[in-house]
Amino acid sequence: MKMIYGVKDKPKFPAILVFAFQQLLAIMAATIAVPMIVGNGMSTSAALFGAGIGTLVYVAFTRAKSPVFLGSSFAFLGSMASAFGGGVAVGLGYLGLIIGAVLAGLVYVVIAIIVKAVGVNWVSKLMPAVVIGPTVAIIGLSLAGNAIGDLGANEANFAAAATPVNVYVKIICGVITLAVTMLCSVYGKKMGKLIPFIIGILAGYAAASVFFVIGNATGNDALKVIDYTALTSLFENISVKSFVAVPDFTFLKAFGSFGQFSPAYFGTIAVAYIPVAFVVFAEHIADHKNLSSIIEHDLLEDPGLSNTLLGDGIGSMVGAVFGGCPNTTYGESVGCVAITKNASVRTIIVTAIEAMLISFIAPFVGFLSTIPSCVMGGVCVALYGFIAVSGLKMLQKVDLDDNRNLFTASVILIAGVGGMVLKFGNVTITEVACALILGILTNVMLGRKKNK
Repeated sequence: MKMIYGVKDKPKFPAILVFAFQQLLAIMAATIAVPMIVGNGMSTSAALFGAGIGTLVYVAFTRAKSPVFLGSSFAFLGSMASAFGGGVAVGLGYLGLIIGAVLAGLVYVVIAIIVKAVGVNWVSKLMPAVVIGPTVAIIGLSLAGNAIGDLGANEANFAAAATPVNVYVKIICGVITLAVTMLCSVYGKKMGKLIPFIIGILAGYAAASVFFVIGNATGNDALKVIDYTALTSLFENISVKSFVAVPDFTFLKAFGSFGQFSPAYFGTIAVAYIPVAFVVFAEHIADHKNLSSIIEHDLLEDPGLSNTLLGDGIGSMVGAVFGGCPNTTYGESVGCVAITKNASVRTIIVTAIEAMLISFIAPFVGFLSTIPSCVMGGVCVALYGFIAVSGLKMLQKVDLDDNRNLFTASVILIAGVGGMVLKFGNVTITEVACALILGILTNVMLGRKKNK
């Protein structure tokens, strides 16, 4: 698709700050969700810093040719939980997070060396458009439940709510966010077309604030879908520390735990992290194939799969030293590039710097955490939808009248949408990886048939 800003373009400085903030909003919720889910005192601001510095490493290795942000990877949730499992000391758990991320990153480094030696032609043969297209679509579709769950419009939300009114208010705020985002993207002029997510989020935030005021005035808590606690608590005891705070970096929490380290614990971490890295490798290829189709430049050829792997792997190592979370290329970031048509790597660089700076500014982090999940759900409906559609677009040139292609695409879509997963102890092969593996096997098996 035609980009407003290409990969090498340099938007003006004031504009790029806004574009970068929009990217930050797109990846924020998922990036800080991982440490919140793992718990054990993990810092969301440290994870944000880790994502920022990991992205800068990725940009360096890809020679500023790949416009995507790296955020906390959900694929390693089970692995990270294993670092704190078995009653280990908290400090040792943080050391385990770093060791695990290094081991996972080394998997990428080894694969990158192999790719450098044998080239990338095997990727196109093993994963042609009929395999990659549906797989990319599954990446978006697999996240659909998260978007609708955040929006509030699913069975679980109605079952958990004390009154349906609360759910309907969430849906209204989310739909307002989505509608404004779409209108700005389609009908916006100049800047409005480039920052639809910021405008949409502000509209949804304003709607949620109006409902909050009405709820306060009428004593109706069901209307309060926004929680200002994280922001107001900062102003109860105003001080420099309440505004500027150093995140609880992982390496600081791990310091002093080396005496408790044991070979058995290392083995536990290795088994928890290394297999997952191979699974995420498949998603790495799918993400970069998708991004390549959006910017109309094959990233697996230039800067090359070996460089994207090194950037992802080493960026993940560095990011985990600070934030504890292995990083991965974010579909939300790819979706943001597709919708705004801004592929400028300068924007990604500034986003990474903003993420690192904001992690030190408590009021900023506090404000971002007050954005209701229903508002972000409205944004994610568009983001995840664009990922799914961009995958389906790859199928446009595939001959689906040929049963070989039809079966290959079919098994990928059904396995992915159906949520097929495989578990081996602490290792979970996700629905995206299962769908991709099944698609590859189907394509290889049926590909042997020769045309008459």
